[in-house]
Amino acid sequence: MKKLKLMLAAALVMTTLSACGGSPQSATGGGDDDGNAPITLTWFDQNTGDAFTNPVAQVITEKTGVTVEIQQPTGNPVEKLNLMLASGDLPDVILMSRGSDIMNKYITSGAVIPLNDLIEEHGPNIQKMYGDTLTRTRNEDGNNYYFSNWYGLEEYPVFGFMMRKDILKELGVGAKVDNGEPFTAEEFEELLVKFKEEYPTIDGNASIPMALNGENIGSVSGSLKGMYGMMPYYETNGELKKDIRDPRYLEMVKFLNSLYRKGLLDKEWATMKTKQYEQKLGNGNVFATAEALWNVGNANTLLKAEATDKATEDERQFYQYKVLAPGVKADETTYGPKSSLGWDGVAISRSNKDPVRTMKLLDFLASEEGQYLLMWGIEGEHWDMKDGKHVPRQEVLDDFQRNWDEASRTTGIRKWTWMIKNGPGEDGTPYDLMGRYQTDPVTELAIKNLADTSFDTAPYDNLGPAGGTPEAIMETKVNDTINSYFLKMALSPSESQVEESYNQMMAEVEAAGLAKLEEIYTDNYNKRQALWDK
Repeated sequence: MKKLKLMLAAALVMTTLSACGGSPQSATGGGDDDGNAPITLTWFDQNTGDAFTNPVAQVITEKTGVTVEIQQPTGNPVEKLNLMLASGDLPDVILMSRGSDIMNKYITSGAVIPLNDLIEEHGPNIQKMYGDTLTRTRNEDGNNYYFSNWYGLEEYPVFGFMMRKDILKELGVGAKVDNGEPFTAEEFEELLVKFKEEYPTIDGNASIPMALNGENIGSVSGSLKGMYGMMPYYETNGELKKDIRDPRYLEMVKFLNSLYRKGLLDKEWATMKTKQYEQKLGNGNVFATAEALWNVGNANTLLKAEATDKATEDERQFYQYKVLAPGVKADETTYGPKSSLGWDGVAISRSNKDPVRTMKLLDFLASEEGQYLLMWGIEGEHWDMKDGKHVPRQEVLDDFQRNWDEASRTTGIRKWTWMIKNGPGEDGTPYDLMGRYQTDPVTELAIKNLADTSFDTAPYDNLGPAGGTPEAIMETKVNDTINSYFLKMALSPSESQVEESYNQMMAEVEAAGLAKLEEIYTDNYNKRQALWDK
């Protein structure tokens, strides 16, 4: 009994000393005297559930002492995030979409902690690498609650008009095939007409001048808006308006409708599903489409596989080009919307057992060394340093070309894109080895033709009403109406009916509360600019 009392007394003293001196879990979260003492952090990554056991993961653990226990995001990641928030059963680290409703819920509920003090004390690499991005990802209360990934503006093509290079050559466009020069809208339409006349059938199938993916209207409208130089919002008199108010919007829809009425568009495009669309492009009887660069990969693979002459298989693919609307100059096009603030956000939860060690891990991953480890792999195994530059081993590039998913799974290269920055490292080589170091011919020409159309969407991202509010329901109604009328206008039997449908659409969205939404967009935009200027 006496022994038990002594043990309890000792425990009480230790508890009191801990409370006075600062527990390892208090304030900014302690940390062990041994900076690399083994610790395990639970981590929810909405993008992957792979075990943290591959070679890259092992090196991260060796260098930081941290083992990560990845939580499998089974089913819908947002549903899982909502369940975790409701139950309070939170992992130590959470990766979710940046600027989303779910991220806002985690911040406002206190489920993720402010990071400012931790960044100041334990984030020298984060401060160096992120720079002004930290200012731009601050919450309204002035705190940083997450670190974005794929941050930093990168000049890289997104949308564009895609045409088969081999057919384009045969149609006689000369140097425009690969010299970076854009096509006018008139020239593009003439090519569609000429293709239809000269190739009524291909391999026994009726030829299709242009096919579009009806299941991915975002790429269709994104390409068309890029052609007309349209921005995410129509800015007038210091206010943000929905882009449907832009005079160029109606011109854009009329252009699409004109192609349809002239028989230059696939008759089935509006009801097309992605798999059907890819198969149709891969059949070899389609000349053009309008898409995001990465969405024609499967079709191009099919086209190459069917090449009878391997020396010319690359030319059978769809290549991306810039088309200019009437009155729009080449440098006014907006085909490349990209946010400098990235896609996802890495946050530390209030349940985190050691925020300091977590911040030190994130700081390592954000560093130059961490970026190359995550994205290139291990020095001496996956890459070498030669003449001051990172040089990948050819067998690694070959493995990724053969089977990207398997190569990433077995090596760990590009498996986790935590804290990743766009652009080149200090030696000029890109952090994103597989995506940027060795490009294919389609990507190379797209960069040449369209990289200069990139613009930063960050000032305009997520300006809408908060989720769950009456205004959010209003916005859904407005957007659904616009999407419905877009197809109706595109498929109209006459130009006058396009205008009639446009006027009907405007009446309906006005009645649904468009003006109120535009007040919210403008107000949120002004608040964001004021926050960034602090």
